[in-house]
Amino acid sequence: MDAQRRMPDRLDLDLVTRTTRAMQAAIGRVIEGKQEQIDLAVLVLLAGGHLLVEDVPGVGKTMLAKALGRSIDCTVRRIQFTPDLLPSDITGVSVFNQETHDFEFKPGGVFANIVVGDEINRASPKTQSALLEAMEERQVSVDGVTHHLEPPFMVVATQNPIEMEGTYPLPEAQRDRFMARIEMGYPTRGAELEMLDSHGTQNPLSSLRPVTNGATIVHVAQSLRDVYVSAAVKEYIVDIVAATRDHPDLKLGASPRAGLQLLRAVRVHAAMQGRDYVIPDDVQALQGPVLAHRVLLTSQARMAGRRAGDVVTAASKTVAVPTGR
Repeated sequence: MDAQRRMPDRLDLDLVTRTTRAMQAAIGRVIEGKQEQIDLAVLVLLAGGHLLVEDVPGVGKTMLAKALGRSIDCTVRRIQFTPDLLPSDITGVSVFNQETHDFEFKPGGVFANIVVGDEINRASPKTQSALLEAMEERQVSVDGVTHHLEPPFMVVATQNPIEMEGTYPLPEAQRDRFMARIEMGYPTRGAELEMLDSHGTQNPLSSLRPVTNGATIVHVAQSLRDVYVSAAVKEYIVDIVAATRDHPDLKLGASPRAGLQLLRAVRVHAAMQGRDYVIPDDVQALQGPVLAHRVLLTSQARMAGRRAGDVVTAASKTVAVPTGR
């Protein structure tokens, strides 16, 4: 019986390819010229992680999050983070029912498969922290009662650069819950011209239809655990994470959770490339998006204009690359 239950979750690279390509194509019809960001968003979803999208207003952060949710036949909820947002608005609250003479739970905005947290760093740190339990344990505790969140569950949070007015920096514990961070960047001239043609007359999200469903996403995500990772590649991941803790430009290196998240991410990256095994190239491709937002630069490094991603890359170059599979 146990073997029969495990059978549906065996790795099917054809299904992974069909699912990812369909989602990438659907989202690509809404977000022009940002294939790398689209690919990473799909990867994080299949890896069971959460995504932080950071950039200036107006470059498509929220559009990417909404397009990802619309491409799947599942529940999607958007939470607009503001300074007056309360933790109970996110997690939910128990309300006394006059008819039943008992308290009943009213779910908050986090009860959905895809949760779009818009401008997360405009809310107070107390409100931001309301997401911690949900993101890590896939559950919410209110008044001593635990409410489980249905899979798939993913938080796609957008934030503005911290130097912009009215923003609060995300605490280290909150940033560490996100598997990866991406920057949208400005579109190319060609993509921006195409955007004026396609977005100028209608909202492209209105024509986006689901290309898969939540059950398929859960099935694919579970099957990706069978992607093979050799002992040498695992040691490579651990050594890169350790190298960030010893780099002179970093006052805080990557956490053990970072290594676990990188391992989950590289499995999906390998499968998206059509392989059932991980190679060092997978680790090198994802070390920046997965590790850079978890480290803290020293004040000297910040004054010198160094970027966390570049420092992570420099740290990784001090680690010997394993050969073979």
